Amino acid sequence: MRIRRVGWLQRTVLGGLIAVFCVVMLGRLTAQTSVRPSGAAGQDFSALMLSDIHFDPFHDPGKARQLVDAPEGGWNAILAGATTSDQAEAFRRLQKSCGARGVDTPYGLLQSSLMAMRAGAPAAKFALVSGDLVVHGFDCRFKALLPGKTEAEYAAFVEKTVRYVVGQVRLSLTGVPVYVALGNNDSGCGDYEMDSGDEFLKATQELMVDGLAATALEKKAARLSYSNTGDMSLTMKAPMQRTRLIVLNDLFQSRRYTACGKKPNSEAVDGQIAWLTKQLAAARRTKQRVWVMGHIPPGVDPYSTFSKLKNVCAGDAPVMFLSSEKLADVMGEYSDVVRLGVFGHTHMDEMRLFGKDGSGAAGKVAIKMVASISPVDGNDPSFMVARVNPMTAQMVDYEVISASIKSGQDAVWQKEYGFRETYHQATFSPETLQKVLEEFGADPDAQSDMSRAYLTDYLVGDKSLLLKSLWPEYVCALGSHTEKGFAVCMCPAGGSSH
Repeated sequence: MRIRRVGWLQRTVLGGLIAVFCVVMLGRLTAQTSVRPSGAAGQDFSALMLSDIHFDPFHDPGKARQLVDAPEGGWNAILAGATTSDQAEAFRRLQKSCGARGVDTPYGLLQSSLMAMRAGAPAAKFALVSGDLVVHGFDCRFKALLPGKTEAEYAAFVEKTVRYVVGQVRLSLTGVPVYVALGNNDSGCGDYEMDSGDEFLKATQELMVDGLAATALEKKAARLSYSNTGDMSLTMKAPMQRTRLIVLNDLFQSRRYTACGKKPNSEAVDGQIAWLTKQLAAARRTKQRVWVMGHIPPGVDPYSTFSKLKNVCAGDAPVMFLSSEKLADVMGEYSDVVRLGVFGHTHMDEMRLFGKDGSGAAGKVAIKMVASISPVDGNDPSFMVARVNPMTAQMVDYEVISASIKSGQDAVWQKEYGFRETYHQATFSPETLQKVLEEFGADPDAQSDMSRAYLTDYLVGDKSLLLKSLWPEYVCALGSHTEKGFAVCMCPAGGSSH
């Protein structure tokens, strides 16, 4: 009301001040846009990502029979109870008899990590768990400690362990949707083994699907696809907007996959790719954005390729994670709708960029490989806190949080690094990853700050730069998901027969 009474001079001054204010604010908004191209400031929210928990219910072997007899709801009391008198020696014998390469996640580390997640991301809107919930060598441990048990009893105990682990994550993150993919260890018959439509999938269907927010129609479809191959497709809960999460049990795509009893099962492999293609096509028609989560990533397995001394430039084929290139091909074909791929399996903190060779960033998909909770490979346990823009479904930033002690006992969980501050990019997208990989490729001796940072953080907590001598070859694996593309990158003079 008072503004109507001011004079001409006052109005002129006031108008000038308003103009100056608008110019300043426009400059600030422009600066914000350069840092946050995915949306206005304040839209982003946090989400949790964790992988390769590999929980070991047999860390105290003397408690095995109690766990078999008790429902999973009673496990905390058993696991948190007094350690059996010969725990250390019994565990050492079990490790040796099962050929363990290290120690997976005991009860103390699982609980410590869950407490750290609650503290580190109290406002998280969802959590993604990208597979391998149970300990390595589960079947060997079960048979060694519980001789005489049947295959059905073994499958029931794996199912109970999966229920316990998923249940603990959901209880610790009350009210937060927790989306879970199965890994190659999460099977009722053996590592890398599963039948389509088997009893393990049917038994865990309710656990995986019914606890998630979805329409009745979506849940019905998700139950059917999960009980068949362990896959599901659901619209993500708000604040995500028009975003579909496709959870893929890509054990079926692994080069090591067989049906239970070591039998081939090509129908399941082809059927899963057909199902994925159908889901992505539907998302494109309805103008949805998509996140794809699985366990085993597509592309080259650089560790196996280098450790087996594969001479790619002399015509040797690199070792691939999957039995074919179809999964990455399909994701690349639908790169206009797929905003992010989330995988685990390697236990390392990695990024990949996959899609059609020579297509540029526009035809590719950004892949984040989440490091493990399990410290079995000598890494520090870790998880990720991501920042997500709900309007664009882009992951705009993430931080890796790691434990100071591998056992979790009295561990301090703290930030290892952040994506934005380390790589100086506004979002985790195909375009920004293309820039990062180009910088890596131009630095074959890994001398730049960014290259050194990647090498340091690759094995979370390890500062030894283990990959430095193979840096150019490893960088090729980050941006080439096909055998041919990897060979061309490694052998630019055409020294490969591929």
